[in-house]
Amino acid sequence: MQNQSVNPLAKHFRQPAVYMTLPSGGKYWPDGTLDLPLTGQVAVYPMTTRDEITVRTPDALLSGESVVSIIQSCCPQIKDAWKMPSIDVDATLIAIRIASYGQEMDIDTLCPNEECKHENKHGLDLTTVLDGIKAPNYNKHVEVNGLKIRLKPQSYFEGNKSNLIRFEEDRLISVAIDDSMDPDEKRKKYNEHMQKLVSINLDLIVAGTEYVETSDGEQVSNSSFIKEFYDNADTKIIKAVTEKFDEFNDTVALLKPKVQCEECGTDYPVTIQFDYANFFGTAS
Repeated sequence: MQNQSVNPLAKHFRQPAVYMTLPSGGKYWPDGTLDLPLTGQVAVYPMTTRDEITVRTPDALLSGESVVSIIQSCCPQIKDAWKMPSIDVDATLIAIRIASYGQEMDIDTLCPNEECKHENKHGLDLTTVLDGIKAPNYNKHVEVNGLKIRLKPQSYFEGNKSNLIRFEEDRLISVAIDDSMDPDEKRKKYNEHMQKLVSINLDLIVAGTEYVETSDGEQVSNSSFIKEFYDNADTKIIKAVTEKFDEFNDTVALLKPKVQCEECGTDYPVTIQFDYANFFGTAS
């Protein structure tokens, strides 16, 4: 048998199954992290067996490594998923799931009717969910105390720090309910975890701030200066910024499609989540 320089099976390699438009439109991506064609659409390939094994690795899920690996495997035009805007992550994961398993996803829900509580199974059209994802208008400033604060989407890397927030919150709870711990040691541990929690939250706010504009028109974009500012800012400022982030999160949140109980006919909305912890989707 002669050696072949080209694999004769190459034509059977996976091909793009979906083409998607990123909610961000390609904005907020650092140079070199996205190869966006003129069409503005990203090609999405089905997952490989290696990808499916990766997504089920607990440690990789917790760190975000598996999501980054899968996105870069299934979307070759995305060169560095760690730096992709967080507003594009859900849409990309949904598109990958559609490319891999089709547009319909089976979900289990519990009827909210107290007299029914029937466990329902539904087929959800993911293309409807994908089409409903919209990017917030980041051109709107937060105006407070004579300042104009311009926000931006965090990167997936920064957004993944929410895992650390949940971890520290769990640690706080465990310390608070541990009656066997010495009171002084308990107070010390509690304060340590509280400081970590505050620090992580502050880092997330800094990562989501593009610049702070002073009353004389000077725009400060240096992250170290911004962090120092937030660390010493009036609570009113932090509250205004946090509220704007909450507003943006509501804008980019996945739609809550309505389903009907097959037992009693009650219509009710379901919350769909697509994140590193439940890539294949869950409903509540």
